[in-house]
Amino acid sequence: MSGATLLSPGRLGPHETRNRLIRAGTSETMAGPGGEVTPQLVALYGRLAEGQAGAIFTGHLFSHPRGRYARRQTGIYDDRLITGLRELTHAVHRGGGTVLAQLAHAGSQSRAPFVDPLAPSAVPNALTGREVPAGSEEEIREAIDAFADGARRALEAGFDGVHIHGANGYLITEFLSPLTNRRDDAWGGDRERRLRFPREVVRAVRAVVPNDKILTMKIGVVDAPAGGLDLGDGLAVASALVAEGLDAVEISCGVMTRPTDSARQYVAVDRARAAHDLLPHRMFAKEVDEAYFVPWVRALRKRVDTTVVAVGGMRRTETMDSVLAAGDADFVAMARPFIREPDIAAQISAGRRGRVDCTSCNICLMHEGHHSLRCWRTPRHRLLQHATYRLAGGFRWGPRGR
Repeated sequence: MSGATLLSPGRLGPHETRNRLIRAGTSETMAGPGGEVTPQLVALYGRLAEGQAGAIFTGHLFSHPRGRYARRQTGIYDDRLITGLRELTHAVHRGGGTVLAQLAHAGSQSRAPFVDPLAPSAVPNALTGREVPAGSEEEIREAIDAFADGARRALEAGFDGVHIHGANGYLITEFLSPLTNRRDDAWGGDRERRLRFPREVVRAVRAVVPNDKILTMKIGVVDAPAGGLDLGDGLAVASALVAEGLDAVEISCGVMTRPTDSARQYVAVDRARAAHDLLPHRMFAKEVDEAYFVPWVRALRKRVDTTVVAVGGMRRTETMDSVLAAGDADFVAMARPFIREPDIAAQISAGRRGRVDCTSCNICLMHEGHHSLRCWRTPRHRLLQHATYRLAGGFRWGPRGR
């Protein structure tokens, strides 16, 4: 919608949102050992809702036990988890918010050693190096059913809709990419056969999600490694999946070789911000560009008629408003800034302009699977806690735990 601003009401499928700023999916490391919702997680989502985000995408919820990414990840793979998830949605709705359950399956990118992952082909994962056997027909069907069952549980728990995670190297991405899907059967080979798994996931979830609920998807349209999914194929994939009944798409990268492929560091950090946040190595460095996925978003807009969410390095209100005013996207989404400032949407509504406080230092990402979600730059003593943990060798265990 050309001419829209951050504070304009928006529309995701059948739902009107109070503004056009979305809290993007962010892994919380706050669940119980079996993926159960905890009071800490409920409190986080209550704060996000009270902070006036237009909509909230949850962190990735593993829809099948074999699709778990890391310890303390929230699950949606069993009916016994519905009660806790309902407490989460109640907290959001009490704060006047809209929340979508982000359904995921980590595929071979799982970092949990106690998990027996699934992959389309026995190819070492580009991010973790983990190699797992190629999935059978039965296992693939089971994964599709798990997404649909997760959607049913999400609706029973009171979510306003479902957001399918089809980006950032996880299972759906692995089926789409020629780098990770080297099958030569009904589930892989040319683009149309590689598209079959995500297409059937969307169809299965859409069959569960009625038209009065929201169905969106995060789609990786370009792989980071050479020889993978390119933008032309990625846009064709997005177009095909929108045709299956998606209400909106969020555009990101596909197969990754490092976390910064999807979460670039030090976005829009100028000299003043570097000095304030104790980043001496950035004092004389060039600012990292904002809105780094917007060129892909613009290309999608020209090709596909759908609601578009732009994510990736949105740091200044002027940048966000320009993306919306130009009609490049209908919503903008941020993940890391909401960690440091869960009320950033309320601040913008009250008149704040300029740069958000997040420096994109990515220390928060380093602690995924180790410590609950927080900004490690504020208060200052957290930087010392981070350094102590790192020097003590805490990260050598990775997010999978001991």
